[in-house]
Amino acid sequence: MALRKGSAYSKRYARPYTRVSKKRAKSYIKAVPNSRIVKFKMGDQKGFEAGEYPVQLHMISQETCQIRDNSIEAIRQYLNRFLQIKVGKEFYLEVKIFPHHILRENKMLTGAGADRMQTGMSRAFGKTMGRAAMVKPNQTLYIIGVKTPKAEAMARKLIRSTKARITCRTSITNVMPPMKA
Repeated sequence: MALRKGSAYSKRYARPYTRVSKKRAKSYIKAVPNSRIVKFKMGDQKGFEAGEYPVQLHMISQETCQIRDNSIEAIRQYLNRFLQIKVGKEFYLEVKIFPHHILRENKMLTGAGADRMQTGMSRAFGKTMGRAAMVKPNQTLYIIGVKTPKAEAMARKLIRSTKARITCRTSITNVMPPMKA
């Protein structure tokens, strides 16, 4: 079955649900789906930690929302691929959010004749169908580190083009890294 629309989960102000009991019989959630995010840090990690990247762009959320893990992974793949093509190997990309929140879906019947049978429990618990990160305002979502002003312009353009893949309003800030003594 296909995924539900992102709007079914994005603007919900749900209670964070992450609990899985140690005893399987007592746990409501029998199996937690794996996170789809493959990597959290890409590019030149040693250079970033050494302070070689004078330009750091932070993608910051401006509102409270839930971002599903497949959306986070899609943005990560897009940014990583085009940074490698446009900037080369001298960049750093980090995903700063993790999908802890477990999403549930109460599957209902659809199709012809299903209207008479569609009298299931209201607010039923549902089965797990994915994970999401609960994002608060002013929380950093992604960090991109580059060396040159030309690469900074390219990275800004790439971040702006990811707005269709994310559910909340975002802003881009340029953060100066701490100076080494």
